Amino acid sequence: MDDATLRAHLRRFGLSEKEVDTYLTLLEHGEATASTIADVAGVSKRYVYSVSETLEDRGFVEVTDHVVPTTIRALPPDQVVDELVRDAEAMRPALESRHTRTEPSTDSFEIVKSRVTVLKRVRSFIDGADEELTLSVPLDVLDEVEGALRAARDRGVLIVLLVSGTDELPAELADLASVTRVWSETMPTMLTVDRRVGVIAPIEMVSSAHSDTQAIVFAQQHLGPVVVASFFGNYWPVAREAAVADPVELPSSHENFWHSIFQATLWLRADADLRATIEGRTTADNEYVELDCRVVDVTQGLVEPTNNSFPVEHSLTVEADGESYTVGGYGAFLETIEADRVWLTLDD
Repeated sequence: MDDATLRAHLRRFGLSEKEVDTYLTLLEHGEATASTIADVAGVSKRYVYSVSETLEDRGFVEVTDHVVPTTIRALPPDQVVDELVRDAEAMRPALESRHTRTEPSTDSFEIVKSRVTVLKRVRSFIDGADEELTLSVPLDVLDEVEGALRAARDRGVLIVLLVSGTDELPAELADLASVTRVWSETMPTMLTVDRRVGVIAPIEMVSSAHSDTQAIVFAQQHLGPVVVASFFGNYWPVAREAAVADPVELPSSHENFWHSIFQATLWLRADADLRATIEGRTTADNEYVELDCRVVDVTQGLVEPTNNSFPVEHSLTVEADGESYTVGGYGAFLETIEADRVWLTLDD
């Protein structure tokens, strides 16, 4: 097997490109210190420590941290492969069960005519959320998805919720999402999950069991951001903020950039001295960068008062060594840096 194929297989097991570099470097050494791996793989020691924890959790390496310096040992490949096979076999029953329950049609779009099916799709997509979701739903339908939303919240999913058809959010629902707005008007039910799958249903579709309208279920990565932009551009601004979750304890680490935006906004508004370590690449020349910096401002449209100039503009303004940088998430082009991961911590 050539190097490119091996790397592709490792990425299929959830390893990022840098994680693959680090793991292959470690395989060649058998056992090494973080400094050695960092020098050869071209990454920072901090990154090696972070990656080694991930690789250890996945059964690829063993970290010996009771000695100085800490060493990292690659586990025997036979042991790693056997563990991966066992994990795959253990997942089979659950995957087969979920396959019959949640699989969309073979096309990128599915036309749904039943209210029951629409709500079933909404719940199943929320159940599968890994990082973030946006949802607009009428208050009188919210109980249909409340359980799924609470489970997603407990998994750490960033939930942006718009409850339509009401001026007030019931007190018992104040902790349902990361940020919740209410709007007295009714509006379509719109769901996007991790910007890759979602549902768009007319007002009548979820309000009545006998509507002759139709909903669209989609599974297209390029369509998800379009629906998110419509959500934030057309509906979110006219709704009133009703509830905002408390910030998480720091330090915290996020691969999803909107998580970083949300937490940075809350901590800066609490007058915290906030610092960040950002790993990503420059938007000008696509060069890898790791930046230890102070967070000085946030541009965002999630929490009131918002200050972005267009619906999906979300960025950090940071300072390091007397220089100012702007940081965006995946696909950033207006900002200086496109972030892959952001560590947030309080400045001691």
